[in-house]
Amino acid sequence: MTSGSDPIAALAVLGDESRRRLLDFVRRARRPVTREEASAAVGISRKLAAFHLDKLVASGLLQSRHGGHGPRRVGRAPKVYEPTPHTLSLSLPPRRHDLLASLLTEALTAQKQGENAQEAALRVAEARGEAVGAEARAGDIMATLESLGFEPAEEGAGRTVLHNCPFHPVAAQAPDLICGMNQAFLRGCLTASGHPETTAVLTPQPGICCVELRTDR
Repeated sequence: MTSGSDPIAALAVLGDESRRRLLDFVRRARRPVTREEASAAVGISRKLAAFHLDKLVASGLLQSRHGGHGPRRVGRAPKVYEPTPHTLSLSLPPRRHDLLASLLTEALTAQKQGENAQEAALRVAEARGEAVGAEARAGDIMATLESLGFEPAEEGAGRTVLHNCPFHPVAAQAPDLICGMNQAFLRGCLTASGHPETTAVLTPQPGICCVELRTDR
């Protein structure tokens, strides 16, 4: 979804059958549709269709504008609805397979001469972490890690445990590669965000992220 959209709230909106049918109709139309068209397709009143369509817009599942070719109301082009270009994705616990796929794709397409695939993947992961860390520099790095799905929690003695692996279950299939990329990503993130005293350490344990953060006191 768009940044700021809440996928759980969006799914709650789809708890209503009429909204699900309206969303399906708009998506399959492959063109902007009016309230009249939507209400006729689903078999509900125009007023009720307008209410549900606007709920779908508010949740980020649809977008709307004035510009259709249907009957005008008070001299203004009718409101039309169309799908947003964004994808609704919800995973509990959080997963970031989109980020992992992006890193691996970049590594494959940006591999340098004399560099093997794993070396390219580690380099790209650290560089991406640096980019994320630079954006978080003025903010809370823990909040950034939380937003990425790591679920960080301070455990005392300078240890921060990451209770979720956003790259699971792929990490379990290729731990040397994926966990190494994870460590490189976090290392870059910590360095660029102004936390040189904190290091990302590989500490594989069942049920949590393979990387732990340790801070020198």
